[in-house]
Amino acid sequence: MIEFDFTKDYLLENESVKLIPLRENDLSNLLPFSLNEPEIWKYSLVRADGEENLINYIKIALEARDMKKEYPFIVYDKRTGHFAGSTRFYDIQLLNKSLQIGFTWYGKRFQGTGLNKHCKYLLLSFAFEDMGMDRVEFRADYRNERSIAAMKNIGCTVEGILRKNSFTPEGDRRDSIILSILKDEWFETVKPLLLSKLQ
Repeated sequence: MIEFDFTKDYLLENESVKLIPLRENDLSNLLPFSLNEPEIWKYSLVRADGEENLINYIKIALEARDMKKEYPFIVYDKRTGHFAGSTRFYDIQLLNKSLQIGFTWYGKRFQGTGLNKHCKYLLLSFAFEDMGMDRVEFRADYRNERSIAAMKNIGCTVEGILRKNSFTPEGDRRDSIILSILKDEWFETVKPLLLSKLQ
């Protein structure tokens, strides 16, 4: 188990994907998605569609890392040799041994390819086995059926709905679904399930 250090660069990878700590100069690697696939952020609370929004998105993520609240990654698909999207740890509570995984998005060509399962396996392994987390939480817009299905597919347990708990970029309020994985669930059921899906 490591003593997690926000200033250290943690590289997570397997044979299919590499999660690299996000940097300001990753703007050029992610910009094609922002310019050509703005619908990716339909349900996101922080939009990255268009260059200006992407610059702001990266700035917010890096500032949150500096404040020791979040740890963002850029996703590199080793099978295609291309950058695919982004994900992060957030709401990191080291004393409570809990964190959330989210702000996850991929370009359209990478959706449904199994890339997300590889990313989640690396993130969950690191959270539970290296950081010593007891709980990993996921949240999503209750209307985002694709994202919810993906979280259930990797073994997350639905805990409930937070009704109108946050504002959307349009100024409306949204309901958020909460899902989670606990440490014993990771070792007993979720990890074996994910490993079987990756083979």
